[in-house]
Amino acid sequence: MGRATDRRGVLRIDLDAEADGRARLRRQDTLVVEEPLEIRVGAAGPGRRRPLAVTMRTPGDDLDLAIGFLLTEGLIRSADDVRTAQLCAGAETPNTYNVVDVVLAPGVPEPATDPARNFYTTSSCGVCGKASIDSVRTRSQFAVDEDPLAVSAELLAALPDRLRAAQRTFDRTGGLHAAGLFTADGELVVLREDVGRHNAVDKVVGWAVREGRLPLTGHLLLVSGRASFELTQKAWMAGVPLLAAVSAPSTLAADLAEEAGMTLVGFLRGGTMNVYTEAQRVLG
Repeated sequence: MGRATDRRGVLRIDLDAEADGRARLRRQDTLVVEEPLEIRVGAAGPGRRRPLAVTMRTPGDDLDLAIGFLLTEGLIRSADDVRTAQLCAGAETPNTYNVVDVVLAPGVPEPATDPARNFYTTSSCGVCGKASIDSVRTRSQFAVDEDPLAVSAELLAALPDRLRAAQRTFDRTGGLHAAGLFTADGELVVLREDVGRHNAVDKVVGWAVREGRLPLTGHLLLVSGRASFELTQKAWMAGVPLLAAVSAPSTLAADLAEEAGMTLVGFLRGGTMNVYTEAQRVLG
């Protein structure tokens, strides 16, 4: 469902135009949509799926978001662990299709729904409902420390402009984060936008899961905001050997990247960048 934007009336105030008598102007503005998505997971059979997570997201690529979320949380390991995933109408009128129903393949354990570790997430925080840092440190099945990826600093410096050029919805709203998956040659493989940074990454990972591309050996992930612990974990869970961000990383992000053997790049702007871990992968 492509409800990524909506139009709203606003009062535009421009103090610089006051001398021309145009300081206050009624106009239409385009806003990014933020709506809840409930992810229900369980075995086949009537009534077997239970709510696992509610995330505030921008509608679009919702199946990828749900599957990526399950993978990066360690609840599934591949597309083979999912029997079906479909959008459901939910209880809203008119129907907004803000529910994804995921049926696990036979033999895949159903996730526990411990209230102390619920998965309510906001657009700014993807791990807000988890009880402690120990409960969110999910170890990856992929050894990214063995990945031989190497890229030049010049190539890395060019990627933010390529990511920005592909952000169609951002051009109309100015309110979306982006995550882009690139090859070692700088080719943009897939880009996803969302009001939540973690959702954009999950949408990329979910796409990769459904395409059978995991682990993402030899690829790098670029995010438009900062590099948090949760984004570093999601990249590790997908087997990404290099995570780059246009803004700052956190200490936990750097610690986790070091533990994983992942290259972490921050402040990737213009011709400068900071390489926090595994700097041997950045040449020149």
